[in-house]
Amino acid sequence: MRPVTDVERSLIESANLGSRQQITDEDLQFDRCHIWHPYTSIVSPTPVAAVVAAQGVYLRLRDGSELVDGMSSWWAAIHGYNHPVLNAAVEDQLRSMSHVMFGGLTHKPGIALCQRLVAMTPPPLQTVFLADSGSVAVEVAIKMALQYWQAQGQPQRQRLMSLRGGYHGDTMGAMALCDPEQGMHSLFRAVLPSHVFAPVPDCRFDSDWEESCIQPFEALVRQHGDELAAVVLEPIVQGAGGMRFYSPHYLRRVASLCREWGILLIADEIATGFGRTGKMFACEHAGVVPDIMTLGKALTGGYMTLAATLCTQAVSRGLSEQYPLMHGPTFMGNPLACSVACASIDLLVAGGWQGQVKRLEEGLRRGLMPCAGLAAVADVRVLGAIGVVELKQAVDMHQIQPRLVAEGVWVRPFGKLIYLMPAYIMSDEDLSRLCAGVRRVVQELSGA
Repeated sequence: MRPVTDVERSLIESANLGSRQQITDEDLQFDRCHIWHPYTSIVSPTPVAAVVAAQGVYLRLRDGSELVDGMSSWWAAIHGYNHPVLNAAVEDQLRSMSHVMFGGLTHKPGIALCQRLVAMTPPPLQTVFLADSGSVAVEVAIKMALQYWQAQGQPQRQRLMSLRGGYHGDTMGAMALCDPEQGMHSLFRAVLPSHVFAPVPDCRFDSDWEESCIQPFEALVRQHGDELAAVVLEPIVQGAGGMRFYSPHYLRRVASLCREWGILLIADEIATGFGRTGKMFACEHAGVVPDIMTLGKALTGGYMTLAATLCTQAVSRGLSEQYPLMHGPTFMGNPLACSVACASIDLLVAGGWQGQVKRLEEGLRRGLMPCAGLAAVADVRVLGAIGVVELKQAVDMHQIQPRLVAEGVWVRPFGKLIYLMPAYIMSDEDLSRLCAGVRRVVQELSGA
């Protein structure tokens, strides 16, 4: 290793000094005027909390107060923050290399991660494409499906079918699969590809199955089956589109119809994968194996951005008969991300995730079900490490976000939904505190 120059040493010392500085009022003013946060208006930005450190399930703010994080940073930090095992994986990898291009090169972390993914997903899923975000993984899945049918001599199969109430990402192809009217991307409807949308599944996860629930979906398949390349859905849990939990029987019938009509099935497990619903992958609730599966969010334990698209040998070989798969992100297979993803998967398995998620499910039921009788509440539902309080009216983020922070909890509501997706390591005491803070805010909204 070459010696450090004087200029580099000065920059290192300056960076270390800067990392210890608190966020100033001037910093926050710059943030308000110049920085776009997700789904916010630059004209009327929603309040932000200034985080200076994160440890376990706590976020420390610049004033020294701490919040119990009920979001695990949008469902990704399943092991909590600043975990020694994941820290060590990053530090060890840094000593070798932080990044090399994946085009024409390979490396041990990338190989090791793909070995783990192939081993832990259903056996037919044998081929892995490493992407750099969940939306890109969905884009890759779309390309796989369309290119597959081109190679199979069926170019008329150019449309996709999805479910209303779904969410698949913010890039253009992924947006086209989100609910075209009620989703957050309806503004772009006129310029997006026109796909086929089935109604929101009208069958709760724990309800008795009625065959009538699948009939609207089946009717659309029979109408459009010859032009459909794939059905794309979030298995069991519709996430950012409404946090709905639907029946495993519905997913089984969807898979059966796809087989009958020769349509590929794409399971978007970006939010549900790695144990969140009580199964390693949500498809397992129905015993369904998709042709293509997308993974992300919890893949690296919340440390770095990384996603993956897996497919069967039939798809990977079938689409490669004429052309290579035409996609290649610059940071595809980043060694740092792959290394920490391997460590996160190993930690998940060694940590007894099933018991962790079951305990969280029980705690969320205890903590949130008392909200069911409040005037402002339409529904309360829990599945695995997901808890949802659905309100009758949409929340005002400018009002509700500061109130939740005042309660000492970090929760990011949207629309009518206040939902929790805590880290798997959260203690019963912290979970109780988290739910109590949510209950008090909902009680205020109910005038109780």
